[in-house]
Amino acid sequence: MTSAVDLALLHKSGDVSTEQALNLFDQLDPVDTQFMLGEWKGEGFNTGHRMDGLLEAFRWYGKRFHSEDAVDPLIFSRSNGRLVKLNPLWFNLKYAKATQFTGSKTAQKMFNLATYLLFTRRSRARLRMIEYRGKLSATMVYDHQPINDVFRKIDDNTVMGLMDAKHMKKPFFFILKSVAT
Repeated sequence: MTSAVDLALLHKSGDVSTEQALNLFDQLDPVDTQFMLGEWKGEGFNTGHRMDGLLEAFRWYGKRFHSEDAVDPLIFSRSNGRLVKLNPLWFNLKYAKATQFTGSKTAQKMFNLATYLLFTRRSRARLRMIEYRGKLSATMVYDHQPINDVFRKIDDNTVMGLMDAKHMKKPFFFILKSVAT
């Protein structure tokens, strides 16, 4: 089993390839849906994916799992610090790519304004146990996008997430840390 220390060392080492990230992911233990319930703060796990840094550039906060049938998959922080749930229906991963413009003040201001139009009050995903790469683990299934986020346990408060999207050639990796409430 891989530990949080192994993960930190790999992450610190610099460039992590998709293959290295998959190897790490495959070594991690699966989690059940009950383990995922609650609020989780997200952070990137860079592997050279075109989406690396994209979410963070727009103040991605994380995800909230209310129950197996009620999940808020995209939570962002507005410039005033308020959290907002965004509807993933409006985000086409086909065009999602981190660029120099992504981190600009102009892009951040535009995105902040867009959150007033793209927000949702309803949950937009659910949790299910799905087998992926030989292990049955909690997986967030988006309601209106061909995307599954599969979770594996790093420690009692941290999971590695792998976004498996129908039109992406490589998976996108991220880390979620439980927020004590």
